[in-house]
Amino acid sequence: MPKWLKIYLSGVLMGAADVVPGVSGGTVAFIVGVYDRLIAALSGVNKDSIQMLFKGDVKALWRHFDGGFLLALGAGVVTSIFLIAGLITHLLAVYPTYLWSFFFGLILASAVFLLKQVKSFSVRHGIALIVGISAGASLSLLVPTTMNTSNFMVFFAGMIAICAMILPGISGSFLLLIMGMYGFVLNAIKSFDLTVIIIFAAGALVGLLSFSKFLNYLLHKAHAMTLSFLTGIMLGALVKVWPWKVTISWEQIGDKNIPVETDLIWPWQVPNYQLLNDLVVPMAFILVGVLMIFCASYIYLRNEDKS
Repeated sequence: MPKWLKIYLSGVLMGAADVVPGVSGGTVAFIVGVYDRLIAALSGVNKDSIQMLFKGDVKALWRHFDGGFLLALGAGVVTSIFLIAGLITHLLAVYPTYLWSFFFGLILASAVFLLKQVKSFSVRHGIALIVGISAGASLSLLVPTTMNTSNFMVFFAGMIAICAMILPGISGSFLLLIMGMYGFVLNAIKSFDLTVIIIFAAGALVGLLSFSKFLNYLLHKAHAMTLSFLTGIMLGALVKVWPWKVTISWEQIGDKNIPVETDLIWPWQVPNYQLLNDLVVPMAFILVGVLMIFCASYIYLRNEDKS
């Protein structure tokens, strides 16, 4: 398979994941092995890139930002949002337990795979992992609140949402929901409110450029510790994708009801519990997700050995 196609398909998977509340595109970037390269490309704003821009050296600027990679990945994300998002939303509405089960298996197996990449795992790595788990679980269990919709808050929401989207395990749309800004921003996009859209996009751009540089620095200077912490966030966020849950409260966003507060339950506590539909089939989907990651990791490691 051509490299550009693999990157494009990675973008498709990232876009599909961002549609699901509680699943981050950053998680999928980790799973498919493009996370480090993505963060490095996004953190390319520096003195050299500014000089290239003023000189009009487009080719050098394109290479500096890994333009081919970002173009293929971005095209995949956009394609997914327009073509696959509807399918994911439909599956989430009709077969939520099965879809959550699949994502649960994917994320759980991915976390195990990533931990294996930490060489000489020690106590400090374990502490970073525990801190990450605590952070991921705490964010996943936050209850939505209401904030004012001033221009500053719209800018701030853009910064927070985009930072969450590039962190594995944390959903940007979920944090917007927590801040009480999800409906406001979505309605602004639907009604094409340019003022809100521009302010939100500006916040997202500032957050993306600054936070990606910070993450890139950590991945280069303390790769094992950062990987342990990010893996912990992924494991903590499993609380949000636990397949068996009961929705306590909903929020009406346009013509959709979005679950905002849920109680986690055991499979046998599901109303009108059926062994096959409520336990066996979801466990099968978890297994499929786990096996997909194990197969992908086997191919990834085999390619690493060849190179």
